[in-house]
Amino acid sequence: MTKTKKDQVPVHRLLVPKYILITGKILSTVSTFLASRFAARLFLTPFRYKLPEREKLMDREARETKMAVPEINREIVVYEYGDSPKKVLLVHGWSGRGTQLAKIAEALLEKGYSTVSFDAPAHGKAPGKISMMPFFIESIHFLDKKFGPFEAVIGHSLGGMSTLKAVKDGLKTKKMILIGTANSVTHITREFARNLQMKEKVADKMKKYLDDKFGEDMDHYSGAVSAGGLETPALVIHDKTDVDVHYSSAYEIDEALNNSELVITYGLGHRRILGNPEVINKITTFITA
Repeated sequence: MTKTKKDQVPVHRLLVPKYILITGKILSTVSTFLASRFAARLFLTPFRYKLPEREKLMDREARETKMAVPEINREIVVYEYGDSPKKVLLVHGWSGRGTQLAKIAEALLEKGYSTVSFDAPAHGKAPGKISMMPFFIESIHFLDKKFGPFEAVIGHSLGGMSTLKAVKDGLKTKKMILIGTANSVTHITREFARNLQMKEKVADKMKKYLDDKFGEDMDHYSGAVSAGGLETPALVIHDKTDVDVHYSSAYEIDEALNNSELVITYGLGHRRILGNPEVINKITTFITA
């Protein structure tokens, strides 16, 4: 499959084994309840993939350390890339890893910045099978205490939502860059179900189950909810052909922020946008300005 064709396939369809997709589709027709529980388990299960060539330099040269995050009783794998006191935190998306933003990290090195990134629990080289957004958020706060304050935080997809919530909860940083970031958790669950060929009512029942499980409405973690009233300068980047997160989220998040710039690209999808030279130049210019 070519890179262009891959961009047109949601990440869950790329990474989830075919037999799981078939199982979910069958359950969706047999029992909404069973399908929703099956979907909830999948929703909390990231899928690992082989390290891409573009990430190998950072993976090889970064200082790699496994660290325990006490607040969530989970371990993460931390990557320190470069030695500059000017540090930028990189936050990967769902089923990503700490080297996912490698090309951005390399460009920041050239500009005199070092980066700190991490494999979230159950991602990349970090142990575990289940993960969730609060794990990302607590990991961000943990790394801020250990390595911060950061000149900027760059979050992709779920990493962008986690960044917004962390800043809303008190994280101090000079700037934020949000790439392909979703707005609504409800919308995410519906897109997740649709991509797995399940019915919308399965998604809604799954969302209610997760709300009950974690004791709060998960929409409180939605991008625009966290963005509301934030003064931190932000760069919001989204591609119009993103099949994982609809670009309307970028407009909603940008509208909620008090000090933001919106950049809409075309033809880069949800993942290839992370390595695009024009996008990377926009990011480094925003940070160094």
